[in-house]
Amino acid sequence: MADTEVDTADVVVVGMGPGGEALAGSLAEAGLDVVGVEAALVGGECPYWGCIPTKMMVRAADALAETRRVPELAGGAEAFPDFAPVARRIREEATTDWDDTIAVDRFVGQGGRFVRGTGRLQGADTVRVREDGGGERLIRARTGVVVAAGTVPFAPPIPGLDRVPYWTNRDAVRAEKAPGSLAVIGGGPIGLEFAQAFARFGTRVTVLEALDRLLGSEEPESGELVADVLGREGLDVRTGVRITGVAHGPDGFAVETGGGRVEAERLLVATGRRPDLEGLGLASIGLDTSGRAVPVDERMRVAPGVWALGDIVGRGEFTHVSVYQARIAAQDILTGGGGPVADYRALPRVTFTDPEVGAVGLTEERAREQGIGVRTGTARIPSTARGWIHRAGNDGFIKLVEDRDEGVLVGATSAGPNGGEVLGALSVAVHARTPVEVLRSMIYAYPTFHRGIEDALNDLVSGDSEG
Repeated sequence: MADTEVDTADVVVVGMGPGGEALAGSLAEAGLDVVGVEAALVGGECPYWGCIPTKMMVRAADALAETRRVPELAGGAEAFPDFAPVARRIREEATTDWDDTIAVDRFVGQGGRFVRGTGRLQGADTVRVREDGGGERLIRARTGVVVAAGTVPFAPPIPGLDRVPYWTNRDAVRAEKAPGSLAVIGGGPIGLEFAQAFARFGTRVTVLEALDRLLGSEEPESGELVADVLGREGLDVRTGVRITGVAHGPDGFAVETGGGRVEAERLLVATGRRPDLEGLGLASIGLDTSGRAVPVDERMRVAPGVWALGDIVGRGEFTHVSVYQARIAAQDILTGGGGPVADYRALPRVTFTDPEVGAVGLTEERAREQGIGVRTGTARIPSTARGWIHRAGNDGFIKLVEDRDEGVLVGATSAGPNGGEVLGALSVAVHARTPVEVLRSMIYAYPTFHRGIEDALNDLVSGDSEG
């Protein structure tokens, strides 16, 4: 066995996903000696298997859908789906064939040092790295350690699932062609984006969700909207499903449910993600590693000299959250505690189905659970001026959740064409705690989708509903 190499640095960053890469780079540019440790690809899930390649798939699928809407609006058109250009674009433009050389060189160019391997804490100031080449390196941190290791796909305990070659999101992104049929276990954002995209390329898709609605963490209206649209597009969407077994043979997959068997060429499991807290060695600093998240304070501190950020802290598995947290942690490290604190009251999130489902802050249900006196207002996109003009593909709504005692919005949903973009104005309102009366006094450009916010505000006041 090779001798263990001993090294020192100011900061060691374990996990170079979006947040870890951003933090490590900013600290290195500030003049600190930073070692970034990553076993997979620098940049993490987002550029190689998540945000970027999946939205390339969504964009291409949306183009097909728009072509099919031409007869309702402008005459005639015919689309001939071909997944090859999508696969080629993902391989060549998004991932460079899943090669992170550019990202590694960028970090090194910022002044950082990179180690390819798996990092594990051995106390608050030491990281043991098992390098890809087989060697080991012990790195002692003079200032601290940042844990940003991300999560891995979670597979539920379904009989037979561990014995079949099911897809995760990574396999789906690497697909060279759209399968003839696809069963999707999971009705959350990841499962639904893949389901709709592949269906628009001709795949026969069945979505199986254990909960009684899709998008279970969002407003019920969001799940109902997406289920309705997917159903009209020919997808078989089943909620409240109990899966009793999975098998695989020469003809593909067989998924046994309480409502019968579902057969498909491919099976995609999209039931969430989990961190490996035990594998990160967090027990060495006194943490309980049996949970699903690392507890941090408002400056991303776990313990003296240890910070954590990204998916593993449980504030949302989003690139924008991890990069935001990276800024918080970097300032805390650089100033010794004088930087800003994390504020999640206006956390935005978008599911890139068609219609897009954007949401910020609290849902109505979450607000009520927190004891907030709630008033809601809703505008249906087809009833707004722009929605009526848009016509084909105009499904959607804008819902506002107001703290009626404070007179400010605590949450909102913007579902529809460009729903994620319309969400921007609502995110500002929730973050800044802009009074509803101020929002009502604004001028909203006509005829735009965001003018629907004004319609929802009018419903909020005229309805005067509360729970």
